[in-house]
Amino acid sequence: MILIVDDQEANIYSLKKLLESQNFIVDTALSGEEALKKVLKNDYALIILDVQMPGIDGFEVAETLSGFNKTKDVPIIFLSAVNKDKKFITKGYASGGIDYVTKPIDPDILMLKVKTFSRLYEQTLALNEIQQVLRSEIEERKKVQQELKEQVDNLYSTLESLPQLAFTANGAGDIEFVNSKWLSYADANMMPATHVDDMDIRTVWAEAIVAEIPMELEVRIKELKSEIFRFHLLRIIPIKEKNNQLKWVGTFTDIDDQKQMEKKKDEFLSIASHELKTPLTSIKAYAQLLERTLNTKADDPAGKYINRVQSQVSKLNALITDLLDISKIENGKLKITKKSFDFENLLSNAIDIIYQTHDNNTMVIERQGDRIADAFLGDEIRIEQVLINYLTNAIKYAPNTERIIVHTEKDAHQVKVSVTDFGIGIPEHKQKNIFGKFYRVEESSVRFQGLGIGLYICSEIIKQHHGTVGIQSELGQGSTFYFTLPLN
Repeated sequence: MILIVDDQEANIYSLKKLLESQNFIVDTALSGEEALKKVLKNDYALIILDVQMPGIDGFEVAETLSGFNKTKDVPIIFLSAVNKDKKFITKGYASGGIDYVTKPIDPDILMLKVKTFSRLYEQTLALNEIQQVLRSEIEERKKVQQELKEQVDNLYSTLESLPQLAFTANGAGDIEFVNSKWLSYADANMMPATHVDDMDIRTVWAEAIVAEIPMELEVRIKELKSEIFRFHLLRIIPIKEKNNQLKWVGTFTDIDDQKQMEKKKDEFLSIASHELKTPLTSIKAYAQLLERTLNTKADDPAGKYINRVQSQVSKLNALITDLLDISKIENGKLKITKKSFDFENLLSNAIDIIYQTHDNNTMVIERQGDRIADAFLGDEIRIEQVLINYLTNAIKYAPNTERIIVHTEKDAHQVKVSVTDFGIGIPEHKQKNIFGKFYRVEESSVRFQGLGIGLYICSEIIKQHHGTVGIQSELGQGSTFYFTLPLN
């Protein structure tokens, strides 16, 4: 919008008609005072200002407008029919005008100037907006950089206070920061030296970098001034910053004392299990001799007591066998003897054993899915041990159950065996640890006895067959435990 300021209505009328003929929006003021009021209320792209006016003249209006932030950039064209001397023209420019036009006015020249100054003003406004946007972006970037710097400083302070060796690295794995404890083990830009028998840290980490996933690794490292290697747990996790730049944060935690304690515990379990085996075998043999000697009748209490002794001896024997297996697993001595066998026969034998060793006459074990007709290469005894453990747990954790499903699937690459019960189920957040050593779900540990080692042994047996184990469960709706075995 363009403002025309003149104390002569005739002049305003002719100028207004001329500008409106070129599609300009026009506003008018008959005095300097009225012009100042309108300029403070409205936005104008150009002001055409008469010099000679009663009260506040054009020069004073221009000087006043140049003092306000809102109006200092609005272009002003002075019009004058009287003040044509050089000193008046100079004063016009000095007071804030960008042009000085004397009457009589050439309409074509005036319109050219109006269009030019109007366009320049619009471009100035656009540039001001762009400048403001850029200024805002710069301020925002400064704010983000400051926040990032504070976060980095906080992270470094936290890492510096840790008792572990701690470091950060960029997305490519180049170390950027290490805490003071690190320097006792390695230079600032290098990983600590590991034992010759341990895996190479950089090799394992390179795979994690490509996949952008966390990594954990147990390695033995030593201080620079020492010759003794100690076990440490290395954890390295990726962190995405706001600009999606990847960083890595890692720690070495000393677990050597824990490893030594576990080693002593495993040695104790191995020795204790072996020592218990001999008297237990004798107890079982004497119980069988006693049963034959007494020659008890079916309803004789002595016969029932002997059966119970034998039952408890069998449970104790199974427990000791599990402890021995744990010891073998920890020492890498769990023996897997692979031979060709009939998988269907294995399934039938396992189900028959469950029927014979459990007194629930109403329970039905349903066999579903594909039949595994081809010969299978593996340790038949150990795989049967896994299936019996699954079935025993299904009965144990689904009391009063009447139905258990054994489902088999086969494709070109693997066999999958699933055991489904309809018992208490397992909460989702506890399923990831179910195959851990000595792990027991709290809700079931009070109601059901056990050490929590059966599933751990199962997982190790399947791993040695290069298979996988897993669980699908919903609290109160039962569970499905499964394992897979590769065909090749």
